[in-house]
Amino acid sequence: MIGAPRSFRYIHERQKVENRRFVSYRGICVQIRIVLFEDYTGAYLMRQRKLVGPLPMALDSQVHPFLDEGFSERQKSIFGNVSAQRRYKIISKMANKKQKKARRAQQDTASDTPLSSQASFPQEDKLGGLLVTNELEKALEECQKNVARISRDCRQKNRKFRDIEFDLETDFQRCLHGLSQPCYSPSDVQRVTQIFDMPSFFIDGADSNDIAQGAIGDCWFVSALATMASAKGLVEKFCVARDEQVGVYGFIFFRDTAWVVVIIDDLLFTSIPKFEELRIEERALYHDDKDTYNQSARKHGNSLYFARSGTNGETWVPLIEKAYAKLHGNYAALHGGFTGEAIEDLTGGVTSFIHTKDILDPDNFWNHELLLIAKRDRLFGCSFKTLNFLRSGDASVTVNGLVGGHAYSVLKAVEYNGKRFVVLRNPWGQSEWTGPWSDGSKQWSREWLSALDVLDHEFGNDGQFVMEYKDFLANWEQIDRTLLFDSSWAMSSQWLKVTPRSYPSAWSFGDVSFTISLPAASPIVIVLSKLDDRYFKPISGSSTWSFDFIVYRKGEIEPVTSSTGSSFSRRSVNAEISLEAGDYVVHVRLDYEPLGPSPNTSSERTRSRIQTEKAKSESIASNFNKEVNAEYLPIPLEVLAGQDLSELETKAAAATKVLSPDQTVTKASSPAQANEKEKGEEHSDSGSSANDDGKEHVVKTPSPSKDNREEDGWESESNAGGDGKVKNDEKDPANISKGWPVDVLTYEDDDDEEEEVIFLGLRVYSKKNAPAVVGGQLRHGAATSFAGLALTGL
Repeated sequence: MIGAPRSFRYIHERQKVENRRFVSYRGICVQIRIVLFEDYTGAYLMRQRKLVGPLPMALDSQVHPFLDEGFSERQKSIFGNVSAQRRYKIISKMANKKQKKARRAQQDTASDTPLSSQASFPQEDKLGGLLVTNELEKALEECQKNVARISRDCRQKNRKFRDIEFDLETDFQRCLHGLSQPCYSPSDVQRVTQIFDMPSFFIDGADSNDIAQGAIGDCWFVSALATMASAKGLVEKFCVARDEQVGVYGFIFFRDTAWVVVIIDDLLFTSIPKFEELRIEERALYHDDKDTYNQSARKHGNSLYFARSGTNGETWVPLIEKAYAKLHGNYAALHGGFTGEAIEDLTGGVTSFIHTKDILDPDNFWNHELLLIAKRDRLFGCSFKTLNFLRSGDASVTVNGLVGGHAYSVLKAVEYNGKRFVVLRNPWGQSEWTGPWSDGSKQWSREWLSALDVLDHEFGNDGQFVMEYKDFLANWEQIDRTLLFDSSWAMSSQWLKVTPRSYPSAWSFGDVSFTISLPAASPIVIVLSKLDDRYFKPISGSSTWSFDFIVYRKGEIEPVTSSTGSSFSRRSVNAEISLEAGDYVVHVRLDYEPLGPSPNTSSERTRSRIQTEKAKSESIASNFNKEVNAEYLPIPLEVLAGQDLSELETKAAAATKVLSPDQTVTKASSPAQANEKEKGEEHSDSGSSANDDGKEHVVKTPSPSKDNREEDGWESESNAGGDGKVKNDEKDPANISKGWPVDVLTYEDDDDEEEEVIFLGLRVYSKKNAPAVVGGQLRHGAATSFAGLALTGL
């Protein structure tokens, strides 16, 4: 989970003060971080001034050692007689002039000596953007109509819009914290017209350098905005409608399987208190003048408590963040997350998490992944785990300026003059990489400064920096890669409520399966995900979940593909593959870890794994009782291969009927002893269906996606382009699964004890000419069924 709070930066900066130079300017100590780079004269340029407080004596002389022989003696003498601020301006101006002159000369000769193979260049808008589903046009239309209606109504009443569903003033605590413990304390709530004299949603469009993180640990979301802003026109696509004068803004976000409309007003949390709330000594700083205080302290973007734009007067960053907070219930819900998942919510894309140490061929990853940023069909972020500071005792420890547990944006990949560069950005807006090719590093010699134009990069502590590709792979642990879909793609989905076998039990496939019918050959992306529970996470259950899947062609025993690795903090796993027309089966394996007050709760999962290995080892004995140890034994994949759970349980139930009730096992080659309750009169609670009636969930859904989530589990069938009607006849159980043996459908009610459940969805993205149909099946948990499979070898 990524979410380094912005306050960490200030701790880090304070602890580096002793490593910086100080000069005096008009009685104020000016902290200067010396960033050196060699320009064409050999001179050095000083950057980044920062006021830190009064200083009793001038330290101007400390700047002189940084003047190189590239400046004339006359220039040096002039520098000795001017203030530090004036000296900085002179040096900057001279260096910039020489840079521009050299760049013009480089451009004049570029046609003769082409050095660049730039990876970022404009593409057609249709190549990447928002996922097109049946709901997209409806959501866009609904959003535009709602904004227009609210605008018209407010103008008639001569009122600005106030969102009573998410009112930061009258419903302060719910909008700020929800069910979380209070941890944020903004000072006030103001409209953007009170914060800025001339506010504008966009000023020259969205730009990655426009973004700065606020007080909350949502660097993952801010980083996603910066990444998306690097793709021209992408941010504007989900900012659907607005009336800035009235103060109403409409956005769309992708949640689970559908586009959701979010309407907000322009009230924002601020960090600067009202004049009347100041202490006497604080008022004295402003000569006890309220107008002076309001104009100088409360009238700019720095007064915002949460995220803000780096361009004063620009409002798109804090307003999108507010809309995202409303989508998830409150601002506190945005603490901690992953950049890729935020991009999924903003675009409807699909994110894969790539460990850099798992990349087999770095050249292949460069050519077929990072360079494709230019095509605008994928976006990237990166991070590494928080560093352990217990040994060093330094809580602000970094990796050459990079902060652990914090999300960074990947803006561009460029190959220039034989070297591979990656341009990145810290959403804090400062605190950059300090290793090779960092701003002002020795690598930026005269011959390489021309690369700055190609990289679209300027030196300065603005959060953007350059890394060489080899350093990129060496320093980042994880890369978030999000695929974007254009209008040539379609999505189908199916969601089920799943109750896994309770611990102790084997970690095994067999609790849930999905089927995919593909009418034509197509590249597809299969995504298995749980519900986005960020809104209701405090009440979403007592366990954290992990899952993976494996795909078979119907009737075949060799798997086609399997999902990427999973972890307990992830929302989804996926697989990308090209498939021929046909029917496929997806088997899912669930893993969960109870989160309870007992110190032994989390060890139940580990104990089950150990017990499984014990049972597997003991099963070599010819008289091993599989009946007693059934819950500890995983279901072999060769049993599940090529068949969905409805087929398997039907066969298993029939198989158990032919077994003699008193059959025993005496030899290693003999089949295992059948369960005494083989007729299915009682089914185990641990593997029961999530439905109250206990009947198996056999569902097919149309493609493209529609939000069909049957709560009661009756069968539904529809095809793409069909009528989409759902059969839902509770009076006729035969509609569930005709031809099933009665004993398989028999079910005994569960106890009142709360069960662990998870809502799982399978989304299938395919080309529009090959819309998939997705079905889902649940295991009934009858031990006899799977014992029958083992006995008969079906």
